[in-house]
Amino acid sequence: MTNATKTGHLYGYARVSTTDQDLSIQEAALQAAGCTVIRSEKKTGTTTKGRDALQTLIEFAHEGDTIVVTRIDRLARSIADLASIVRDLEAKGIALKATEQPIDTSTAAGRAFLQMLGVFAEFETAIRRERQMEGIAKAKSEGVYKGRKPSIDVVKVRELQAAGKGATEIAKALGIGRASVYRVMSGASA
Repeated sequence: MTNATKTGHLYGYARVSTTDQDLSIQEAALQAAGCTVIRSEKKTGTTTKGRDALQTLIEFAHEGDTIVVTRIDRLARSIADLASIVRDLEAKGIALKATEQPIDTSTAAGRAFLQMLGVFAEFETAIRRERQMEGIAKAKSEGVYKGRKPSIDVVKVRELQAAGKGATEIAKALGIGRASVYRVMSGASA
């Protein structure tokens, strides 16, 4: 059977950002779409680094196959990552489809829609980040948020330094990095 007459396999990819989120809805949708293999992971979508299930799926799929997601934001949250993934898939002759969006990279309209959604996903991530920073700034101005607690006990570092201990010994004793000890010793804040 040649590639022209062979119908490829449908492989599903499901992703959530945090460990307390549930993958079952995505997995059920991918099964209903006819995916024979589904790879899932609980990783951030802001980067493709460390997303082993996605990488395995891309390496495993062959020409004529299709990778299916429920929504494009399950695949990538930035235009750069999305474009990179789509380029990798196209180079191998693999199509990309979404069950909840009219995305099918085997068609011109599907590719155009994919690119538009990628722009909106990146914009949404940037807006969310801006709102978060605004919220932190407001909380700081109201005295509600003071940032994380210092991880280095400056007084303890100085006590050990005064007792004649070196940076390496202080770092080991306090379970911190030598660079942090040096910052305290030089008078910079940790």
